[in-house]
Amino acid sequence: MRSAAENGRADACFHLAAHMYGDQPYAREVGHVGEAAGVATSAGVMEGHDIPPDVLTGVLHWLRKGCIDGQHNPLDLLNGFRMQSLEGNAYCLNDGCEVVGQLKDFKVCPQCKTARYCGDACQKQDWTAGGHKEKCGTFQY
Repeated sequence: MRSAAENGRADACFHLAAHMYGDQPYAREVGHVGEAAGVATSAGVMEGHDIPPDVLTGVLHWLRKGCIDGQHNPLDLLNGFRMQSLEGNAYCLNDGCEVVGQLKDFKVCPQCKTARYCGDACQKQDWTAGGHKEKCGTFQY
């Protein structure tokens, strides 16, 4: 995805930025741009986001790179990510769990770093039922 984003594919830029903002496994490592990218962010852009400033800088870098067509505004897309994260979602992998919250509040499986659970009880129930146990490490989510 990083290679496609670097080559200017708008869809790859948007996906990488969204995955970084949402703290998807490994996305923040893959999308990290460092200070060399020269992404300038104002204080107003940085406010209200519950992600580290260096990650926000990377997200903004990829959004700007993907918005070269002039049809999208990177700051509008960034605000959309923020609004979506504030609304929350049902991220728990355990079937039947209806807990809704922010992605950062869900535990990540320590082995595959892909599956997320609202707590120990749901993780144990899903593992015992064979749901995650069979897929752990295969990236079939």
